[in-house]
Amino acid sequence: MTPHVTVGMDESPESLAAALWAAEEASLLDVPLHLIHVEEWPVTAEVPVLSAESLVERYETLLRATADRVRDDRPGLDVTTEMARGRAPAELTAAANEAEVTVLGSRGLGGVVGFLIGSVSLAVVGRARRPVVLVRSGAPSPGAGSGDAGSGIVLGVDIEQPCDPLLAFAFAEAARRDEELRIVHSWSPSPAYGYTAILDPGIGSGLGRKATEGLAGMVRPWRSKFPAVRVTEQAVAGPAAAALVDASRSAGLLVVGRRSRRSPVGPHLGHVAHAVIHHSPAPVAVVPFE
Repeated sequence: MTPHVTVGMDESPESLAAALWAAEEASLLDVPLHLIHVEEWPVTAEVPVLSAESLVERYETLLRATADRVRDDRPGLDVTTEMARGRAPAELTAAANEAEVTVLGSRGLGGVVGFLIGSVSLAVVGRARRPVVLVRSGAPSPGAGSGDAGSGIVLGVDIEQPCDPLLAFAFAEAARRDEELRIVHSWSPSPAYGYTAILDPGIGSGLGRKATEGLAGMVRPWRSKFPAVRVTEQAVAGPAAAALVDASRSAGLLVVGRRSRRSPVGPHLGHVAHAVIHHSPAPVAVVPFE
């Protein structure tokens, strides 16, 4: 299948923000943009057939209007639309598995910095085999550089486990956008140290040096692969989620990972990914990895 970027569409302002973010991503990747709306099917008995047909027309109009808006903003971008029928989580996950990147809108919690992620988005993020980006209404694309908008890309990594797909995604994004890449690893003393690391600063500083050296070793091959990317590394003490949310306040994109493992109770997100999805003010890219 031809490489492309997919957007899941509805009538929310978050959905339009996702489409505009995805349009820039598609332009940078030089691939088509695919807009899809999933009509839940079959229609329940409570919904008259005529109303169901009206809804289909309504969403077809939405897709056409969004496609026209994107084409006006980005002449030459190939934009396609699709009305799908079925269960939205399953249909969007299937579409995400065929795309280079899938972008979904994510609703903000009023004046509180955070995301209210619905069950559909959660299912797609938890099951998709390809990267999924969650975008809030009004969120800028990385590098947009307008007003108080964030800039640069923040990547959260764990040096204790391989995460090449995350590094590949983040470095490629930074290279395409000519943006700085900030790589953050959070560490905490093992419970085995107890209060010793607190009482003895030497132990804490030694663990910090070890974390810094481990992060540098993980990143070094990727610096060689992407010599033009401006990279900074930071090993910080404390909870990973808090460190990443704090870093995301000045970023245009936050990248985190999700282990590709099956769970008997449904889609699985680690606590760090779950926290940043809900609290990062920047768009969040969730990249699955083994």
